[in-house]
Amino acid sequence: MKKIYLLLFGVAQTFTFAQTQDLASLASGTNVGMNALFDSKDNLYGYISIYSYGKTDKKTQKFEYVLLDKNLNPVSNKEFNAGLLVSNYYGYVDFKGQIILRPSDYNYMQAFAKDAALPVSMVIDPKTNSIAPKVYYDYQENGTFKEINQPKSFKEERKENRAEKKDKGYNYVSSVGEIKEGGYIAVEYNDYGKYVNKNSLIKFDENKKEVWRYSYNTDGSKKVFSDLTILDKDENRIYGILRKVNDDDKTFSMLVIDMKTGKELSNKPITGLSPDTIYNIDNLYASGRRIDNDKTFDDKIVLLGRNYVPKTDKGFARFILDKNNYTVDLKELNYKPDLSNHIPKLSADGGVENGYFLQTKDAYFLSDGSVGILAEKFKPAGQYNAPKTTDLVYMNTDKDFKVKDVQVFEKEKSKWVNSDYLFSQYLNDGKDVVFFFRDYQKDQVTKEKKWNLFINTIINGKFKQEVIPISEKDNYIVTPYVAKEGYILLREFNEKEKFNKVRLERLNY
Repeated sequence: MKKIYLLLFGVAQTFTFAQTQDLASLASGTNVGMNALFDSKDNLYGYISIYSYGKTDKKTQKFEYVLLDKNLNPVSNKEFNAGLLVSNYYGYVDFKGQIILRPSDYNYMQAFAKDAALPVSMVIDPKTNSIAPKVYYDYQENGTFKEINQPKSFKEERKENRAEKKDKGYNYVSSVGEIKEGGYIAVEYNDYGKYVNKNSLIKFDENKKEVWRYSYNTDGSKKVFSDLTILDKDENRIYGILRKVNDDDKTFSMLVIDMKTGKELSNKPITGLSPDTIYNIDNLYASGRRIDNDKTFDDKIVLLGRNYVPKTDKGFARFILDKNNYTVDLKELNYKPDLSNHIPKLSADGGVENGYFLQTKDAYFLSDGSVGILAEKFKPAGQYNAPKTTDLVYMNTDKDFKVKDVQVFEKEKSKWVNSDYLFSQYLNDGKDVVFFFRDYQKDQVTKEKKWNLFINTIINGKFKQEVIPISEKDNYIVTPYVAKEGYILLREFNEKEKFNKVRLERLNY
């Protein structure tokens, strides 16, 4: 195996600039995945590539990670062992600067093994090139912390839960996480199956000593209860939406809690949109995938959700919380009449021509409160037909969430695989954005179909598009990936020839 010596990221960039890298040559194992890493400010940190070596014994398998900087220079590598349930990992950078490898794909047949347990994440310390299983903490009903290095097996967990439910009538549930503001935050509640109660949000210091406790839903039942959705937190405050339900009556308030004392700083009612809209304002899904639908700026939190009237999707709702005075600004943008003036044949529920409807793909948040929404024309599978997609539609709004302009990108019809849209990046410290998609189009001269990459920028509120051909030869699959600002990463892959090369290409925007 090729030896990779440990270098810190800042130092590695003083060496030869790597425009290309063959992932297959970096380790002797089978490459099972690669993804980009971003720091706490959403800046590209580098890449992590994962390799599998298969089983080492009846209960263990071996993996290797290779860390690359944003110029594709190899920085460090290390082998590690894991259980048989996990088959791949997804990497991200936590607030401590550690790289966390979270299990992302599973060998589901292994879940039926007698001692099968939930696989744990792995923690990489880039400074020492060490890797170890992530340590978890369990907060118990008697008020103590317990360190968990290895989760209980699924079978053992089910057995204990059944015994506890039989003894108490409920299961005590808790979850603990370390926070960048210092110490730990835990949530706890009693789960009766069809309802929960005795909910608490608890803050602990670095020594795991309780600092404060915020309790709600104390006497919750099936029809009368409260729940809390945390939107964001900083070193001074926790921001959340508190919902109170009394059968069919639902009310909402913007709850702000002091991070140091646990006392309420504000609890103002949220009104102006339907209960379903407010309740789902922090969730935006497409094809079962959650879209990143929020962004936090220094003085505000901006979210984008569906607008349900009453339970039918009628368009979009924008939520802005002013972190200085805790006021909430809610605005709606509906398919009809707001967008139908710009998109031909658009109906009140998002339908377009020939059974297609607008399916949201991504959302972009700029510092002035304006939001860009990217959707794709999607037709679900029928009894005899595969699902299909056609044109992309970009809806640009102003700071008051009114339609500024709409761009329709005509695309060839795609079946089954819905992967024409690629990704996006913020530019110029979050003031502008660029998003990428590709399309398999026929050349007007040669009449041959080739992949084209579409680079779409919104800079100073102005839209610009550039089209770049992506050549494919000898059955190589070429896939674009996110790269450092001003570049795109192209991955050329051929599994049979074990060819897996990535290369950086400069963009001209």
